[in-house]
Amino acid sequence: MKLTKSKIVGIAAGLAVAFSSSAIAQDKKEAGSGPSPYVDCGIGAALFPNTSWAAITSNVIWDAGTTAVISATASPETCQANSAKAAQYIFDVYDSVVEDTARGEGEHLTALLQIYSCEQDVHADLSSTIREQFAPAIADENYSELSPVEKAEQLFNVVQTQVSTTSSCNAA
Repeated sequence: MKLTKSKIVGIAAGLAVAFSSSAIAQDKKEAGSGPSPYVDCGIGAALFPNTSWAAITSNVIWDAGTTAVISATASPETCQANSAKAAQYIFDVYDSVVEDTARGEGEHLTALLQIYSCEQDVHADLSSTIREQFAPAIADENYSELSPVEKAEQLFNVVQTQVSTTSSCNAA
């Protein structure tokens, strides 16, 4: 059976509806019970932090929610507010923050580090390390073929890794 784009979208929408009731139920969680994978984690939470149904739909369409569930299980700290705000910011101003990253400084890169509440005295070192770690992604021959979300995700992963290992930042 050959799947057309419309069939894939239909299947994804069906999965979103199927998962939405359990994900929305999980969103009303007891204190300390952890993040809701489909609402609080993954690219859906980053792109739609205030719209649960859109976050759920995005996560299900992206990879059937696998990344969101793994994030919630293996590293629930990546599902918290600063990470989601940073992911959204990177997506919103991607071109500008990449230019700043290439220079190793700039207002968009500074704003990104401020989202993580990084202390000013670590900005230069973090900026340099992020630049060094992100350079291979841009140099990759397939970079231009990536979607805007995939490009933003690559930068987010580099930044998240760096700020989460720096005690002068709050990656949560």
